[in-house]
Amino acid sequence: MFDLQSFTIVSLILTSIHILGLFAAIDAIMKARTSQGAIAWMLLLILVPYIAFPFYWIFGRSKFQGYVNTRRIRAKDIKENTQTFRAVDPDVVADFYEQPEKLVLERLADFPYTHSNSIRLLVDGEATFDAIYEMISNATEYVLFQTYIFREDGVGKRFTELLERKAKQGVAIYFLYDEIGSYQLTRKFLHELREANINVRPFHTTRGKGNRFQLNFRNHRKIIVVDGKVAAVGGHNFGDEYLGLSKRFGPWRDTHIRIQGPAVQAVQWSFMEDWYWASGNSLNVNWEEEPAEDGDEVALVIPMGPADTIETCGLFFVHAINSAERRIWIASPYFVPDKQVICALQLAALRGCDVRIMLPERPDHLLVYLSSFHFISETAIEDHITFYRYQPGFLHQKVILIDDEMAAVGTANLDNRSFRLNFEIMVAVVGENFAHAVEAMLLEDFKHCRLVDPQEIQKRSFWFQLAVSGSRLMSPIQ
Repeated sequence: MFDLQSFTIVSLILTSIHILGLFAAIDAIMKARTSQGAIAWMLLLILVPYIAFPFYWIFGRSKFQGYVNTRRIRAKDIKENTQTFRAVDPDVVADFYEQPEKLVLERLADFPYTHSNSIRLLVDGEATFDAIYEMISNATEYVLFQTYIFREDGVGKRFTELLERKAKQGVAIYFLYDEIGSYQLTRKFLHELREANINVRPFHTTRGKGNRFQLNFRNHRKIIVVDGKVAAVGGHNFGDEYLGLSKRFGPWRDTHIRIQGPAVQAVQWSFMEDWYWASGNSLNVNWEEEPAEDGDEVALVIPMGPADTIETCGLFFVHAINSAERRIWIASPYFVPDKQVICALQLAALRGCDVRIMLPERPDHLLVYLSSFHFISETAIEDHITFYRYQPGFLHQKVILIDDEMAAVGTANLDNRSFRLNFEIMVAVVGENFAHAVEAMLLEDFKHCRLVDPQEIQKRSFWFQLAVSGSRLMSPIQ
């Protein structure tokens, strides 16, 4: 039986939880980036604070504390000690001052367009890993290696052995991984890397004041830079499934790019910002812009993340879609867009653009997969926007093609997580040659897709529709 003292203690605990929930609700109202998110958190924190309060401190924040100050300090540190890419050689800058629509992305990226780049499309895991393996094998000074997921399997072992071999040759190796995406890495594995003289660091999304419980942020970038001369960016992480060896997913469809030329410096700068956050140290690297001998591609590197003062990722997609005159083709594993992106797609379709969106048939994250049914039906305009479901294996590429002029490849998905919670990077390439290569790649992908009926959710069971509606409510944190 409860005595008076026990009742008093329980009452104090419950009252304290409700007070904490109220303060957290005020915090959500003040800081949530969307009104929908603010209202949802406010109601949950007031009505069920016992459940909502711990979840809010894990999933509720949309701003990555401390990184902005670290970025400012790191920029000053590098500028005082090295020649930086910010002092870019004007001879490699592409002049778009008479095309203000292109300057929007340049200002968004805070980097200039550069010409004289060689950009090679890498389709699927074998081509990607072979190209990266070759890049690292040819390293003479340093390798910057960043990934979201790294597994201790066949692919991981192959690259680990290569990195250890290069380290023995005197090449400096800097290995940065997301500690949540790569949570399966063992202490033994990390110890062996350090014993091999590989400087390995977790990104530490939980480091810094106010970030202790912020497990919802991710560093989703996949970057390789070798000697400041060649880089790789794209959708592949490092594991056997990215070679299509997973029993769960089967064939894995993904896209990477290999970059040579001045744009490599911007990719390197992105790595340097993340490394400084993780380690507190700047690196002595090559900041010399070297035009590619056979390169004529104009490229713009666009880092994006929750430390940005504006929502760079969402604005990138909105601007790219709004700039289209003839077509917009997007391939993404997830489709949980903002209202702004939905409106941009609908307006593009109404002005006559060929709007195609390719998504996977198989889910890897159930909530995101279920949410996509709602957003497909909300976005679709009859005979104007076409959705496709890729059939063989899992579609993981992040690609956008605009008209015959611009295509972008990188790590950003078409969902709230990429828009607001993940550190991402996209590389936009301006030029018909690369656009035509992306067009040919996507046309081949469309051959392996089924056409989606936007209202197919209406043909599903009541319970499936209920699951879709429930998943949609979770879209702000997916």
